[in-house]
Amino acid sequence: RSCNPPVGNLATGRTPVTLTTCGQNSTELYCFYPDQNLLHQVSYGCGQPRCTKCNANQPDNSHLPSDMTDDFFANPISWWQSAQGVHREEIRLDFETEFYLTHVIAVFKSPRPAAMVLERSQDYGQTWRPYKYFSVNCTATFGLQDDLTEEGSMCTSRYSDAVPCTRGEVIYRALSPANKIEDPYSPEAQDILKLTNLRLLLLKRQECPCHGSGLVEKPQRFAHYAIYDLIIRGSCFCNGHAEECELANRTGVMENVVTPGSLGFLREPGSCVGVVHGKCVCRHNTAGDHCEKCAPLYNDQPWKPGDGKTGVPNECRKCRCHNHADSCHFDLSVWLASGKRSGGVCDNCKHNTEGHRCQRCKPGYYRDRGKPMSSTEVCKPCACQPMGSADATFSRSWRCHPKTGFCYCKPGVAGPNCDRCLMGYWGFGENGCRPCDCARDCDQHTGSCFNGYDNEPFFNIPIGGRIPDLVQTPTNESEEEWKWNDHEQGFSALRHPEKCVCKEKVLGSVTDFCQMKYAYVIKARILSAHDKGTHAEVVVKVKKVLKSGKVKIARSNRSIYPESWTNRGCTCPILNPGTDYLIAGQEDSRTSKLLVNMNSLVKPWKAYLGKQVSDILRTGCK
Repeated sequence: RSCNPPVGNLATGRTPVTLTTCGQNSTELYCFYPDQNLLHQVSYGCGQPRCTKCNANQPDNSHLPSDMTDDFFANPISWWQSAQGVHREEIRLDFETEFYLTHVIAVFKSPRPAAMVLERSQDYGQTWRPYKYFSVNCTATFGLQDDLTEEGSMCTSRYSDAVPCTRGEVIYRALSPANKIEDPYSPEAQDILKLTNLRLLLLKRQECPCHGSGLVEKPQRFAHYAIYDLIIRGSCFCNGHAEECELANRTGVMENVVTPGSLGFLREPGSCVGVVHGKCVCRHNTAGDHCEKCAPLYNDQPWKPGDGKTGVPNECRKCRCHNHADSCHFDLSVWLASGKRSGGVCDNCKHNTEGHRCQRCKPGYYRDRGKPMSSTEVCKPCACQPMGSADATFSRSWRCHPKTGFCYCKPGVAGPNCDRCLMGYWGFGENGCRPCDCARDCDQHTGSCFNGYDNEPFFNIPIGGRIPDLVQTPTNESEEEWKWNDHEQGFSALRHPEKCVCKEKVLGSVTDFCQMKYAYVIKARILSAHDKGTHAEVVVKVKKVLKSGKVKIARSNRSIYPESWTNRGCTCPILNPGTDYLIAGQEDSRTSKLLVNMNSLVKPWKAYLGKQVSDILRTGCK
């Protein structure tokens, strides 16, 4: 539910600022009539006046601004008094942060002013706006109608009568029947209730009507403003997300605040006295002095104030950062793109992760599928052999595949870590491995050919079986000791006699080519090949699209699917990693796959070949 902090006296523990104070420069005499005479014997005159001295530097004779906001139960007859003869006086209370106001009560010792304005600021005193005008004649003084005759008017004569001549009250209620508010945290409510400063402008003095013309004492000694108590009821401002407040920490602003404790509203035994602090103790995953924002890791949806009308808390929602970030921020574009379901973007992803939700491993790392995504060790560093791995396969920063950890190898290089030559290659080095100049395999270090079949094992792999890369072993090991490396998924797609023997399609006449009705024709570089158990998958980089069918083909990385392979671990037609090919084949529009089979045209790319096929496609096949 939405929360509401308790209401207290915002003036308690805070000292108002006034333009003048009696006796601030030197001792001065002033006169007054005792309260009991003014309260009970107005019709019979004021009685005998009493005169005494005021000196701001003498505790027993001072009447300071702080006397307006002291404990009125403990000090019922303390008051502030202005200097003599002033007509315009200002009483200002500056708060260290924003508060909500409910009402103001001023209890005067002197007769209430004939004209007065109550104002508030919401920007720490830079600009001011009136709450209410007070005057014995609203029209003559301020040009406004009296709310006694026109409900809702900004001016009233209700609290401007000189009688009672002492202890007369001036009362202002922020919420009245004229400005009803259903939701106290709405922008409309904040415009009325929120304030950082409050100011009383006393504009015109008036005398008590019992003052006769035959006064002995000098009239100017009665000419002053005096206030017993200034009570400002309100609460800390928390947007519906807190029930208590603590001391605000605004350096250099709270030197005029007396702080008996740290809770939002401290009540002393037997009284209602307590300091109302301004820093909210936020709930609902919110943060800030006024719970005006979401906590660092809870920005998955826009911040909202609590709903004071319905009681809905409007809690902030946690971002999905998989425990890899300490904070997140709200991004409007992400929010709109998700259909207003999630807008959190994680900040400074840790543990080698990245992404809006720290959901993937950053370049140079791959995900350990054996650990949950929230594990601090979910991303492991790529273990690629620097000499054998390629830099620019998909992205220059990807040393290995971010999901499998398999490295991207240079031409002729094999192994998950690109640390050795493919079968049929030799001379592992900076440029990868070179093809053996042999009918069969060769020594990977010297390139010397193996002259017979005695040292070359034979594997009977069933169609549809797993076709991993072979692990090269010394020639003196028995056939039983040969084994597949289950962690490798590379194909030995080699083109050498008796290694990968495929009956390949040749580019014949225009008629022959057109009769094949190829669904696609592309120029592509072979990047890698993978065994999926029941089929092969070859990753290529499409460089040019000469023709496409129902399956959309972009100039980017994608997979093609060979339908045939030999028992030597070879795709047919032959596709050598690192080589550019002209590929013409069929498609499976249902699965959006590009297929390669023995009827496909697969030729190492040559510029003249590409031009020849382009001409056929443009003019020959009608």
